[in-house]
Amino acid sequence: MVYQEIGTSIQSVQQSIDHILETTANLPEETIRFKPAEDEWSIMQILSHLAEAIPYWLGEVETVIAMPGAEWGRGLQDPARLAAVTDTDKLAVDDVTKQVEELKYKVESGLGNLDEETLSKESPHRNFAKFGNKPVSYIVDHFIDEHVSGHYDQIKRNLSKIQSEAR
Repeated sequence: MVYQEIGTSIQSVQQSIDHILETTANLPEETIRFKPAEDEWSIMQILSHLAEAIPYWLGEVETVIAMPGAEWGRGLQDPARLAAVTDTDKLAVDDVTKQVEELKYKVESGLGNLDEETLSKESPHRNFAKFGNKPVSYIVDHFIDEHVSGHYDQIKRNLSKIQSEAR
């Protein structure tokens, strides 16, 4: 995997968050809460997931830095991950949107001081140790940067489906 300069990663995450916030800013609440299909997340669920997941992954970065060789990661059935998307009808859109906005600052403060040596520290993923150790930069690139970007694309797909149904 090619190491991406940390400033570039931070900027990429922040831009994806800005795109998400701009895209969802003026949407009616019913659009934000609409599930395009039973097995797909609503935009609200995506926002809530991001508000939970990115701080989780920043914590995993801290763990690997503090204890190189310690296992990191979680599976799809992680209770905190699932809880972030199961009861979103009880959450206020404005509150979750604010949490997503705050991610820009959390990412900068959590990653901004990392150097190449720190980013190269390696540890095994607890569920995929058979693939070998992964560096901190992998967590940043895959589970933070690509993760946020992927959910922005998911939001755009949701909106596209909603618009095609309205026709």
